[in-house]
Amino acid sequence: MPTSQLSVYFFAQAAVFVLASQLVGRLAQRLGQPQVVGEMIAGVLLGPSLFGLLLPHWQQALFPKATLGMLYVAAQLGVGLYMFLVGTEFRADHFRARAKSAMSVSLAGILVPFVLAFALAPWLHSVPGLFAAKARLSEASLFLGAAIAITAFPMLARIIHERGLAGTSLGTLALTAGAFDDAAAWCILAIVLASFGGAWTGAYLAIGGGVAFALFMIFVGQKLLRKLADGLDADQPLPHGVLATVLVLFAVCAFAMDAIGIHAVFGGFLLGVALPRGPLTEKLRESLQPFVVVFLLPMFFTYSGLNTRLDMLMDPAIMAAAGAILLASFGGKGIACWAAARLNGEPSTDAMAIGALMNARGLMELIIINIGLAAGVILPGLFSILVLMAVLSTLMATPLFNAIMRRRAARGSVIA
Repeated sequence: MPTSQLSVYFFAQAAVFVLASQLVGRLAQRLGQPQVVGEMIAGVLLGPSLFGLLLPHWQQALFPKATLGMLYVAAQLGVGLYMFLVGTEFRADHFRARAKSAMSVSLAGILVPFVLAFALAPWLHSVPGLFAAKARLSEASLFLGAAIAITAFPMLARIIHERGLAGTSLGTLALTAGAFDDAAAWCILAIVLASFGGAWTGAYLAIGGGVAFALFMIFVGQKLLRKLADGLDADQPLPHGVLATVLVLFAVCAFAMDAIGIHAVFGGFLLGVALPRGPLTEKLRESLQPFVVVFLLPMFFTYSGLNTRLDMLMDPAIMAAAGAILLASFGGKGIACWAAARLNGEPSTDAMAIGALMNARGLMELIIINIGLAAGVILPGLFSILVLMAVLSTLMATPLFNAIMRRRAARGSVIA
């Protein structure tokens, strides 16, 4: 397809996915859900599961296969910048405040899903349409475990902030456990990506390079990046030169992670973590977040939706696999985190709230499964199952958490 035609398709697609994400996102807000839940659903609706089912010719005309490569690159830019912004909000003090209890909750939320994943993987590995033929059982088990264990850390942080729980015992414990969970899941994913389809020599180089890059950014990069914040005035706009420098560094970090065989989002996130807190990160979020969230991120949701085939769940074998994965995902992680919190002396309602929050997957799940699909580890059948799991777990999180908090508040008023 000529380049001039690609630009025509791109702008037409942009108009549709931004409009759809805003409409469905606002509807989700009216129903008491975060807007991002509606945006996730909008992406699925634009794919073959609804738009392509009702108006297949229109859907194929708007999203021809020749344009998917262009949309993929734009989607990766969007999710990479979003993970960079998530990194700028990462707070190390959450680790120090409740490290012991959080480690227990996090380990339970990781170990139980991985045990369930390793138990299910031998069966799922043999079901057509779930894992690639060249995916080894160990890789399939690790990937499924990471997908079940992941937590929607950005959404968890947003809920806690909106409810005014950021400085409380409950909020700190949930944030710390969520951060541990996601860090572990991303490390496992890095191992799967590094080992998939190649010799372990290449995997060792990729993992070693990733660890070296992370250590460099945390211990050396942080000191070097402090110079960017020198002289910044909280009352003045962010200088264009500083913004340009940060964007160049973002591109370099994303390139470095992609080049060693992991994924670009790791580079963006680590750069965000390493940047000095204060006016610099606040102004970067002020400058970038509206455009990233409103325009770029819906491309990622749309690209995910175009790869989601919910009609595949009608196949009896895939339907059975979906039931097992959903049960393991919801029950395994939620109950494990609740039990670990209770064993650490947390009140019953607080433990239930932590279980509800930790069970939400949200955007993080979509990122991890898109990486798996692009790398050829999983096939559209499992991708569709995990999209459904991401949407359902995220839909359940807010109302369940709100109900638990109302119960907590009622008990507090009775005791008072």
